[in-house]
Amino acid sequence: MKVIRMTVWVLLVASLLGFAGGYTILAANKGAPEMTLNGGKSGPVPFPHLVHQTKFEDCNTCHELFPQEPGAIDALKASGELKKKQVMNKQCTKCHKQMKKEGQKTGPTTCKTCHAKNG
Repeated sequence: MKVIRMTVWVLLVASLLGFAGGYTILAANKGAPEMTLNGGKSGPVPFPHLVHQTKFEDCNTCHELFPQEPGAIDALKASGELKKKQVMNKQCTKCHKQMKKEGQKTGPTTCKTCHAKNG
């Protein structure tokens, strides 16, 4: 009986550790380190996702307006839930300009710096 109880205990602990390990792997997958966002007629926007994750530990700093899903910004624009330049103006540029004003190293503050128009 002791052997059975010990076996059940070991299996239970092993399964819990396996679950926790799997959860850690899922939690660590926060998207690609580099992304290219749809920039409309102005061209695609290369986006250093990992740089932003490193700077801001809280994903909601950037993801307040849209979920953490591929294509979410385009889908919300298509449905009318986001305006055309809402993310760029209310999130990206606003944050970069505020950081620049505070004397911090920051990303681009103008449209043409990010958008790489296809020639």
